[in-house]
Amino acid sequence: MPVTAKLSRRFYEQFGDEFTNELVEWFNSVDASYQSDLRDLNERNFARFEAKLDQRIAELREGLTAHLAAFETRTIRWMFTLWTGTMVTLAGLLLAMLRLKYAERPSLSSKAGARAQARARAKS
Repeated sequence: MPVTAKLSRRFYEQFGDEFTNELVEWFNSVDASYQSDLRDLNERNFARFEAKLDQRIAELREGLTAHLAAFETRTIRWMFTLWTGTMVTLAGLLLAMLRLKYAERPSLSSKAGARAQARARAKS
């Protein structure tokens, strides 16, 4: 929107109304032309900026995706390692407890063992 240029009354008196009005119109047309050129330049610069920004965002997104995939792989590897270690430990404890429970108990003496066997036969 052009801004109307105003000149002093003395300028009008010195050069006349017709010339001064023509000069004001010329200033206004030059101003409108520069504004239009500036608007076009700004739109082109913004379009370039937006294209570069989109490109950089896409590059960052690809990099982030790659890093997250690598992080996920490492995390799963560590989880597998820790769960495997835990399962092996639990299996070892379970086997140790079963061996203790079902281990043969030593007899008190051979005579006592023989007597216990004899009693068991006699009852049956």
